[in-house]
Amino acid sequence: MLNYLRKLIPDTHPIRLFYHKVMSTMAAIAYWFPADKMIVIGVTGTNGKTTVTNLTTNILIEAGHKVGMISTINFQIGAKKWVNTTKQTTFGAFKLQKILREMVREDCKYLVLEVSSHAITQSRLIGVNVDIGVVTNITPDHVEYHGGFNNYLDAKGGLFEKVVNGKPKFGVSKTLISNQDDKYFTFFNQFDAERKMSYGFDDATLHVSGLEGDLSGSRFILHLPDGEMPVNFKMPGDYNVYNALAASSVAAALQVPLGTIRDGLEKSDSVSGRFEHVNCGQEFDVVVDYAHAPESLEALLEMYKERTPGRLFAVFGATGGGRDKGKRPRMGEVADKHADYIVLTDDDPYEEDEWEIIENIAPGIKRNEGRDFWKIPDRREAIRLALTMAGKGDTVVVAGKGCEEVMKLRGKTIEWNDRKVIEELLERKVKINL
Repeated sequence: MLNYLRKLIPDTHPIRLFYHKVMSTMAAIAYWFPADKMIVIGVTGTNGKTTVTNLTTNILIEAGHKVGMISTINFQIGAKKWVNTTKQTTFGAFKLQKILREMVREDCKYLVLEVSSHAITQSRLIGVNVDIGVVTNITPDHVEYHGGFNNYLDAKGGLFEKVVNGKPKFGVSKTLISNQDDKYFTFFNQFDAERKMSYGFDDATLHVSGLEGDLSGSRFILHLPDGEMPVNFKMPGDYNVYNALAASSVAAALQVPLGTIRDGLEKSDSVSGRFEHVNCGQEFDVVVDYAHAPESLEALLEMYKERTPGRLFAVFGATGGGRDKGKRPRMGEVADKHADYIVLTDDDPYEEDEWEIIENIAPGIKRNEGRDFWKIPDRREAIRLALTMAGKGDTVVVAGKGCEEVMKLRGKTIEWNDRKVIEELLERKVKINL
């Protein structure tokens, strides 16, 4: 019956959206608007939200503040940390307000909240007065859900609208922070607030110079409005430098001292499931990453291709459930361009046929199956093949799920963690080779 109603009234139907507004309003009232008791930082965008959320939290903790955080992969309330196993970026209204009330009870001064386009469209942030809005970057994502890219872009802009229209709180200016190097910077820059900041690689409010990097991380000079300082950042890739700039912008808006910003960045390790290297004594690199869209997958493969002396293996799939089928062949094109060996496999098929998803990706791969290209729906067997073939100097990239703890397969939720599976397979491989 429930599935029938969902088909009859789609997710973006006005009745559904009105229902979400009512529930969000009731939830905020039921928990006495806890977000009003904290300074709220909302982070949206297509890629990098989780990393920016975690980096911002680390800097604020380094500054001596008690922080509550909600991200796609983890939660934090003061010293308490735990894993997000819900596969939701932003909770439903009642669950969200409940955890915000718990943060208030624990005397958290700041809330750092990762905000999805779904959450904005479904009004889950009603009753959450956002003080600082941050956008990382925009590329096509969830386009089918939103009914077009422009609707997706407008949904992301909804976070900035919340900041602009929110009631001011004592001690913090309503602030908008945008990526000046992003294609859609002009769209976000049109919103007007008490304070606007930009970040980028060149002439922005916060920018960098002298950038150098390798797989161990990046070194650069961070330029802020009130000074500059060298930073030795442990996360590799230019896009992580952008993430560091976004988090530093929030800290600068909150008047965190320069040295504290630097210390917060330098003490931050890679976020779990993002550029996560798995080492069990093998002679090749294995990397787990959340990249699940053409742009993020290309950035990931391009970086490791440049830094891999041997061969590059790419193991990945695409999310099911009707999500953005149009991006699937483009992901195939990206892998075909950068990877020496490709293994297509399951990601989160949901109720979709696993083979159909793989066959949607395959047209972008212009090579014959069976030599340097395979289709293996069973993700464990796909990873096993790549690990078995890899040798000294090679890199195996397993993309799409990052540190997720479950997989949605044929309507069921099964336990799954890429890193744990890889460790198990690697330990067997290393023992056999001893």
